Amino acid sequence: MRRYLRFVPLALLVAVALELAAFVAVGRAIGFGSAVLLVFAASLLGLVLLRREGMRAWRGFRDSVRAGQPPGRQVTDGLVGLAGALLLATPGLVSGVVGAVLLVPPVRGLTRAGVRRAAERRVSSTVAGDLFGPRTVRVRRGDPQPPTGPVVDGGRALDGEVVEGEIVEPRQS
Repeated sequence: MRRYLRFVPLALLVAVALELAAFVAVGRAIGFGSAVLLVFAASLLGLVLLRREGMRAWRGFRDSVRAGQPPGRQVTDGLVGLAGALLLATPGLVSGVVGAVLLVPPVRGLTRAGVRRAAERRVSSTVAGDLFGPRTVRVRRGDPQPPTGPVVDGGRALDGEVVEGEIVEPRQS
């Protein structure tokens, strides 16, 4: 992770240049005043959505904890919604478009799934199970490639059918 931190200044510089180029292009197309109003309106909408998404994320987290369910889905959905609203609230046309796209339900679902996979790779199976519930693995007999990741029954399913199971790590004392 630290090796990527050295690229942050370069990424910020590229983002600012991209925002400036987009603003100039839009300003030439619709006029400078209209472009400024568009950026202002998008930022105002982002601030309103930031509050709404934050409250929605908190309610979803609280309700899942009260129900005794793993809160991971609500947490990742809330993070994606908050990131979209924050990008929309950030003054800029490109960040506003990216933020608005993140708030579209199908894109939000895909992004949420990606965030979940990334989180599951970075934490132990126990923590991932606490956050997202038990993971299910499917293994088919006769797969040309051995399954990657956790293996059920030595990688062989019985009778050629799909075998489903939970990933359980032994407790370390």
